Amino acid sequence: MLERLEQLISKENVDKIQTKKIAIVGLGGVGGYVVEALVRSGIEHIVLIDHDTIDISNKNRQLIALDSTLGMKKVKAWQKRIEDIHSTCHVTILDCFLTADNIDILDQYDLDYIVDTCDTIATKKALIMKSLALNIGFISCMGTGKRLDPSKLSIMDIRKTSYDPIAKHLRKFVRDEKITKKIMVVSSQEVPLSTPDVGGTVASASFVPAGAGILIASYIIRQIIEND
Repeated sequence: MLERLEQLISKENVDKIQTKKIAIVGLGGVGGYVVEALVRSGIEHIVLIDHDTIDISNKNRQLIALDSTLGMKKVKAWQKRIEDIHSTCHVTILDCFLTADNIDILDQYDLDYIVDTCDTIATKKALIMKSLALNIGFISCMGTGKRLDPSKLSIMDIRKTSYDPIAKHLRKFVRDEKITKKIMVVSSQEVPLSTPDVGGTVASASFVPAGAGILIASYIIRQIIEND
């Protein structure tokens, strides 16, 4: 399965990738593409965390949202898909909504990286603090809704972000907590379109969340190769 990747980065680096354990929090439009790309890059230990069920409204942007998966729990659908892609991948599923109250559940998994692709600002803050406490790799995704240009996405320290309400909250949090370590995020420099929220949902296209997920997976694989 990984012969072409070995040609690109060497068998030694593929072996290194296979030893890492990564948690992905949130399996929506961004998180799904992170999971897919990491599994296809040889990750063999993955912890999937999400409490949602696949809905027809997810089909415009979520990789796992198919007619055949509607009504399934996202963690269960992803576990099945991963088994079909990479049968030796060890998948742990946590069907829960992660908060500051239950985040210590992550302590037991000996993680190397946490990927934050959830939508809840309080959970994002808790994940930043948990990654710092565990001294492990971390990357978070900022908003991808109301945008049409995936080329405006890039990886940066949270302090470099702009045009993003989520990032504004986290910049303040990082300042207030006197965090000096870089907090890496994927964020768009595109000004969000002025589209109304309907029923509490944010307008979105398929390709911007997908682009953010691919960028996150690339970042993690490169970090493993370059720094571990």
